Amino acid sequence: MKSERLFRILGLVDDGLVDEAVSASPAASKPRRIPRRILGLAACLVLICGLGLWYRAGSQMNTSGGADGAAPIAGSGGSGHSGGTVFMSYAGPVFPLTALEGGHGLATERTLTWDFAPGAYADGEPRQWGAQVTDRYVLANPSEEDVTATAFYPFAGSFYDLAQIRPTVSADGGEIQSELYAGPYAGGFSSAYGAEDPDHGTLNLAHLNSWEEYRALLEDGAYLDRTLAEYPELDIPVTVYHFSDFEAPHEQYPAATQAITFTINPGATEILSYGFNGMSWDEESGWRQYNYFVPDGVLREPEAKALVVLGADIGNYVLQGYENGGCDAGGEIEGVSCTVTREETTLNEVLDCLCREYAAFYTRGWIPDHPNPFDTVSFEMYRGAAAELLVQYGALSGTPRDRYADGRLDDIFYEVLIHQRVLYLQFSVTVPAGGSVTVDCALWKEPSYDFHCSGSENVGLQGYDLVTRLGSSLDFTRQTAALENTEGIEIVRQNLGFDLEGGITSAELNMEEEHYYLEVRVKE
Repeated sequence: MKSERLFRILGLVDDGLVDEAVSASPAASKPRRIPRRILGLAACLVLICGLGLWYRAGSQMNTSGGADGAAPIAGSGGSGHSGGTVFMSYAGPVFPLTALEGGHGLATERTLTWDFAPGAYADGEPRQWGAQVTDRYVLANPSEEDVTATAFYPFAGSFYDLAQIRPTVSADGGEIQSELYAGPYAGGFSSAYGAEDPDHGTLNLAHLNSWEEYRALLEDGAYLDRTLAEYPELDIPVTVYHFSDFEAPHEQYPAATQAITFTINPGATEILSYGFNGMSWDEESGWRQYNYFVPDGVLREPEAKALVVLGADIGNYVLQGYENGGCDAGGEIEGVSCTVTREETTLNEVLDCLCREYAAFYTRGWIPDHPNPFDTVSFEMYRGAAAELLVQYGALSGTPRDRYADGRLDDIFYEVLIHQRVLYLQFSVTVPAGGSVTVDCALWKEPSYDFHCSGSENVGLQGYDLVTRLGSSLDFTRQTAALENTEGIEIVRQNLGFDLEGGITSAELNMEEEHYYLEVRVKE
């Protein structure tokens, strides 16, 4: 029973009380999922009380599991990279430039520079966090004809952080235009229940934890091929039930809720929802109930509510108002109403409409302490990524992950923004016969780190790393790493060969070495 598993993972009650409540409950024949907003709050309370408050705006706390619940890489206890500290939050390496259809015979020298010039918080307080990276490539053409290459510069990140992390590209000092391509979700999933429930091992996100996992993702070129492929077209006929014109006695019932109840054949019907707060079901009979807090202009909830039916229609349904989101027997109230409109269309059209609604909803409630991702990511890319996730791991995958098995489009639309992925900037560069062109890719790079309240001995340590040839088709003749503005840092661990006290801030890289790392601490 799902509710039993949820209570046990949250640690809210002991096993005896759960078993007693399950056996005594008159609703035991209708397994019920806790509404997600309640579950999220409870989970947050458990984390705060048990682990201390771990906070980083706009980011997800990484788990140590591998993709789809696989065991973590041997010797790792969380995120990070081999040969150095295993960090709780891994930012990913700096990747090398690559070119479509090979390197075109261009001889390439690379120099990667980390600039540790201090910055400042919004209030002007000094801040030594992250590094400005300049990844420079000198492309030399030994042939007797001009060579035009289609180049791709990869970088790790998410749509949420794109405004801060998107590189700028220049050739011989002049900025050139680049086109953004976004790869699919690069991580996997892991269990929220532990080894005692291995059958539900895909409820949590498991972001990439190490450079080796990036190597597995990128080395055969398939990820770039998927990145450049067209987004899926979902010309699937669907029936949509739109909910509008809401009424409820909010003065008496501030959490007034409306539920819709119906029965389906689970083998013939799939339901996607948007704007709903809770769902209950019985897997054997096909009984379903979806509910939402009736909009009151105060709670920050999507005004749009929709049920999207794939396959056989739901037929008759019952609408009922309740005192609150529990939708418990005895909690029925009068005065709750709405207008339900039935529409036959395609999933493409529905996805387009609801993605636009979500983008508007998200933007209306945006707090401007971080760039709004919808100002940076085109709607076409965002909507395409949502369709891609539905096909990759959602209801259209054939084997949906537990995290998306409920069919909540709200989850899909949000997590498209925060999912870890590899993004690429595509641009063209022409190298004259017998000449060369210098291409600079400049970006701000967040470090890998341990969470502040974790108690780790590595709190305050900032980790940076690079890979020398992963995913690149270029013919590298030389690679160098360099440091600038190092007055505010000290090096704790590295495999590069820098010596700040000795004035050595440049290091020649061995091209046979795939991975280099640098770990620094801010001076007191």
